[in-house]
Amino acid sequence: MEYIKQVVNTFFSDVGVLDAVSVTFQMAFWSTGISSVLGIFLGILLEKAKFPGKRVVIRINRTLMGVPPVVIGLIVYMLLMRRGPLGKLDMLFTIKGMIFAQVLIITPIICGMTYTSLVSKAPAVRVFAKTMGASKMQTQFLVIRELKNELYFAVVTGFGRSISEVGAVMLVGGNIKGHTRTMTTAISLLKSQGIFTEGLALGVILLVMAFLIQSLADFFQKGEKSNENY
Repeated sequence: MEYIKQVVNTFFSDVGVLDAVSVTFQMAFWSTGISSVLGIFLGILLEKAKFPGKRVVIRINRTLMGVPPVVIGLIVYMLLMRRGPLGKLDMLFTIKGMIFAQVLIITPIICGMTYTSLVSKAPAVRVFAKTMGASKMQTQFLVIRELKNELYFAVVTGFGRSISEVGAVMLVGGNIKGHTRTMTTAISLLKSQGIFTEGLALGVILLVMAFLIQSLADFFQKGEKSNENY
């Protein structure tokens, strides 16, 4: 029993689990929120707009959807370092800097998924709205309403990418205990030290927490659907 207590105390104090959990969800919440607003807005704008080079922009966005996060982390690090163009903001090795990097990673993903959903379903919705005499604002609202499940999936995908990120977060945040150490960077640190049991335990905690958040989001979504049926 004493051994178990000692292991638990060491796990929570040396690794800084509670701080890592707090940093992880601060970063994931804000980066997903900002990326969702930007990504959905840009996806809608990209689907509606007609301009020369639109196909090139779409290809660039699709390329950014699959860019290695460590590349984004390196770019953000160079931007935020003292001699970089954004060095005066003092965001390097801070949660704000990590959020900045995550927004650059997640926004193209949400934008691309939003654009794809709109291209496949929005034209039919707009035709229906036009036959009903809806205004442009009403039509756009109807499009968003009809695609809310797809948008929800895009946001959840962005959140999953944010909460599981290691490379960019490690470069920009520095994995500082109690300040910028996340659950994923803590797992990476434990692995490098050969402490596999604690790393696996932390991974299980991360999976359980992600599952609970997903379940909570699904619960609220089902609640909205049942309200619409009345």
